[in-house]
Amino acid sequence: MLSKINKCKEYFYRVTLKKRIILLFLLASLIPFIFIGFISYHTINSIVNNQIQRGIQSNLKQDALTLENTFDNLNHLSQQLSFEGIVGKKLNTLLNSHDLYERVEITSELKSELNVIAFTNPSVGLIMYYFENENLIEFENLPVREEFSLGELPELAKYYGLTYYGPHISNYHYNNQHVISALRKVNFPSREDVYVYVESAFRLTDVFDEGGSGYDVFYLFLNEAGKINYSQLDNIFPQDTVITNKMKQKSFGKDEGYFWFKHTSNQGWSIVAVISEADYNKEINEWFIQVITFFLIFLVVSLFLAWLLWKMVYRPLKEFNNEIGLLASNEVQSVHSKSSVPEFNFLLENFREMKQQIWELFNEIELKEKRKADLEVEKLLYQINPHFLMNTLNTVQWMAMMNGQDEIDRLVKSLNKLLHYNLGKRGQFSTVGDELDAIKQYLTLQQIRYDFNFNVQVDVKDEVMNFPVPRFILQPLVENSLYHGVNDDGCIQVNVDLKDKLVITVKDNGSGMTEETITNILNDTESTAQKKMGMGIGLNYVRRMMVVHYDGRTDFKIDSKLGEGTCITLTFPISEGESER
Repeated sequence: MLSKINKCKEYFYRVTLKKRIILLFLLASLIPFIFIGFISYHTINSIVNNQIQRGIQSNLKQDALTLENTFDNLNHLSQQLSFEGIVGKKLNTLLNSHDLYERVEITSELKSELNVIAFTNPSVGLIMYYFENENLIEFENLPVREEFSLGELPELAKYYGLTYYGPHISNYHYNNQHVISALRKVNFPSREDVYVYVESAFRLTDVFDEGGSGYDVFYLFLNEAGKINYSQLDNIFPQDTVITNKMKQKSFGKDEGYFWFKHTSNQGWSIVAVISEADYNKEINEWFIQVITFFLIFLVVSLFLAWLLWKMVYRPLKEFNNEIGLLASNEVQSVHSKSSVPEFNFLLENFREMKQQIWELFNEIELKEKRKADLEVEKLLYQINPHFLMNTLNTVQWMAMMNGQDEIDRLVKSLNKLLHYNLGKRGQFSTVGDELDAIKQYLTLQQIRYDFNFNVQVDVKDEVMNFPVPRFILQPLVENSLYHGVNDDGCIQVNVDLKDKLVITVKDNGSGMTEETITNILNDTESTAQKKMGMGIGLNYVRRMMVVHYDGRTDFKIDSKLGEGTCITLTFPISEGESER
């Protein structure tokens, strides 16, 4: 957990100021908007859902009430046409009469009564008597379909000898609309197979409040057992299938991407209103689209304001960056531009004043360091009084010659030449040829001192003999190889070559140095033991001379391996040497 927190902190620290400004501005602007939108969404969602549910349930209840009234009318009418009513009694008389005249008269009266009943009940459509044993239809007020069959009618509810059917296609021959119907058994004393059949006159679609709620509502009719008698969504809720337990137990729910609302009538049947989820959420979606539109507009405005704020901060920061870049690139002069923010202008002026002071300090320190370096070199070159030393050596030389000491004479002569070269006042620069001659005098002294010949190989091209180099630049390299590199059988190779630059290489096959020793010499961090042994003193002098005279445009490189030897390479620019000639 702690590591994750640290990683988050590291990532936050890498985020640029621009991203932070935009992020914080957006958070400060959008969080209240999102919070209000979230609350508004849930509030609007609750209000709209309650409104839709109340509207649909109210319409459903009204439709169910209309259908109940229609069934009640069919019930009352069927009672009038049954045995207890006047028409029923006349029909019973007709069935029991054998007098032809009487039968014709009763038949005429029956038809007249039925016409009056149909005329006075506009909500009633087809009326007829059905004789089950003969499968015979009598006294119908409208033409009946030839394929009429009671067994094919969808039973909706049944109680007290009355059966409700529907919704189904009307049995009136010229009506293809869905209607509801009622069938009552007429209990005549002489016959028990007589039924009165009554249909509603209106279309079922007139009962449903389609479009009244503003939604595409589909309806289902369920019988007492929960079987679907009628379905306007046969692909989702097929007809003649039994509904789920959830729909049986609840009055509201969701199945197959549709919301449904159920109302059960007092007669046992149920009507279900079904609305698709997309249509149900239409108002919510419209409101949500509006909110998203305003959110995007608000987001664009917020981003634009954040961009303006960033530009207000970025331009002064860019000026600061330019000033720092000029400081890093050693450029003192700069264009004194101003920003539109007074506080940044004040900081810029202070920074420019500070930069001017820094450059003045740099120049002062550089001048002091150069004087200090010159004094140190001069101290190295003149720490011994050359006149006194050379006069003394000349006296020693003459005394050796007078006494016939040739070896001493040669030794003093070489030493005198070497000191005259190193301690002379002919300037701090010499030539490659003079440096090689000084090495020869130095090697002569070493040969006399140690009484053996060093194998020193010098490979120098003629065109570089007059090339200017700092005085006393080669002897420390050869001396380092003699004292800390080769043995009696060792070899030292001195190579001077002129390519794009002057390259001086001093290589030996001695014991070599460790990487730590090389690093200490290059960084002037030698240990006390190494300094006592004299390691790196001459090399440090060479490195300092190169820094003082060439201002970092030279290269001082040491390559060494223990047991294999050491190679020191100096590289000098040509232009600098030629200018100093």
